[in-house]
Amino acid sequence: MQSEVSRSGVIPGPTVIVRMGESNDVQAGYGPISLLFGPFAAAPKSALILVTHNNYEVLFTMNQTLLSEFGSPSQRVENALESLRNGRGVLVLDDEDRENEGDMIFAAQNMTVEQMALTIRYGSGIVCLCLTEERRQQLALPMMVERNSSHYQTAFTVTIEAAEGVSTGVSAADRLTTIRAAIKDNAKPTDLNRPGHVFPLCAQPGGVLVRGGHTEAAVDLTTLAGLKPAGVLCEVTNDDGSMAHAPEIIAFGRRHNMPVLTIEDLVAYRRALMREVS
Repeated sequence: MQSEVSRSGVIPGPTVIVRMGESNDVQAGYGPISLLFGPFAAAPKSALILVTHNNYEVLFTMNQTLLSEFGSPSQRVENALESLRNGRGVLVLDDEDRENEGDMIFAAQNMTVEQMALTIRYGSGIVCLCLTEERRQQLALPMMVERNSSHYQTAFTVTIEAAEGVSTGVSAADRLTTIRAAIKDNAKPTDLNRPGHVFPLCAQPGGVLVRGGHTEAAVDLTTLAGLKPAGVLCEVTNDDGSMAHAPEIIAFGRRHNMPVLTIEDLVAYRRALMREVS
């Protein structure tokens, strides 16, 4: 996103110019108006922030600014990996010019019924199982449509249900039974019925370096954590049913002891690992 900043602080588009005063208040100019915001969260949710201090100017995305309390980008990824290893969930925000939404992500390998219930209660209701292409083929799961015309090419397969051990398939316990059936080492196509109440997603080979989606983030994070490459995700929603953005996601993370990171953090982390190897 290109920033055009005038000395008057009047700037076009969604860019925000922010100046830190001596009292640490935040003065922002947005389009033709200037307002005094308290916390950064009061600024528009999807924005670039140009912070001016002692004649130095630094451009941030809104999400990166809000997440500074969680450490550096690499620390945020490390915290997320440790959380997944310890059986806890993480919250992942995508780019602000993409969906600009936050998803709960759990490792499929160690997710609990209580965590599934939390996911259903605070999420959109569409509980997704993120899988590799190899696992999709092992389970003989056809893609949901032959020609994917969705905006972000979200790679849904047909929905699934465990062939054994479930009742209606809707409850938290039933959905977790379905997920466990799909990720067990010797899983086979006949272990699953179709359709069902779990929505598998197929991650692109190459992960977030190829496609910056939550699907790829779930598989990348579980892989980097040393777990089975399969994650369970669901979009976080607000009480009124609207989608949760960065400020709400951060508040949710505090309440439920979940670290927060961005896909941008994960991309940078993976690129750094590749540089170390080379």
